[in-house]
Amino acid sequence: MGLLSRFEERLEQLVSGIFAKAFRSAVQPVEVAAALQREVDNSAQILSRNRRLVPNQFHVELSPADHERLAPYSSTLSQELTDMLREHAHEQSYVFTGPVAITFDERDDLSTGRFRVRSAALAKVTPASPSAVTDTAVRRARVVLEVNGMRHPLEPPGLVVGRGSEADLRINDPGVSRRHAEIRVQAGGDGAPDVSVIDLGSTNGMLVNGHRVQHAALEDGGSVRIGNTTLTVRFVPSDGDGGPGDGRRPGGGRV
Repeated sequence: MGLLSRFEERLEQLVSGIFAKAFRSAVQPVEVAAALQREVDNSAQILSRNRRLVPNQFHVELSPADHERLAPYSSTLSQELTDMLREHAHEQSYVFTGPVAITFDERDDLSTGRFRVRSAALAKVTPASPSAVTDTAVRRARVVLEVNGMRHPLEPPGLVVGRGSEADLRINDPGVSRRHAEIRVQAGGDGAPDVSVIDLGSTNGMLVNGHRVQHAALEDGGSVRIGNTTLTVRFVPSDGDGGPGDGRRPGGGRV
């Protein structure tokens, strides 16, 4: 029995055929399962000879009518689809970039029976000292590091990012080395911090603003890509500086 058939059989046993009634003329769960499999297959990136990296965040976009029909069963369906994807990944030697999550979103531009699947690769990010990443600490910081929706305050002397437990900011990305890079922070002459990044001898290297380098200075909006994860530096204006998003470093010049 194929993976999709096993998925459909498990689902029918769980909900006693209720899906057949709810989705008689709309999107069928097995269609969504097949689309998720294709999305994973089409997005796979070679990690090593026997392993390929695949997305872990999935958004299934549905028409208003289909979304309304699905809503009462979304939790059960999401869990079954997640289990199905994990089984598929195991069979194909895929590696997820982080915890698998599947959500169902309503889209007005879709008609009944039509749907889309969008995916993203988002690694789990864990600070070594969670107490240092309070809302107050982030608000008071002159520079923050944005990683997969998380903002981490950057204070002198800086921090080490990597996959290992010895890193200050742990990123569960298979393409990231245990100690991949160090973000260095020093007090600047004009009162604004000087921020730079240095590769710590990682396996896959790093890209700074799209360029492969070993060391680089970082300004507002500067990006560092390690593995499949992008880190973005944001300078936060203090009182008397330009407003957020005005493109100025705290205390002065445009970057």
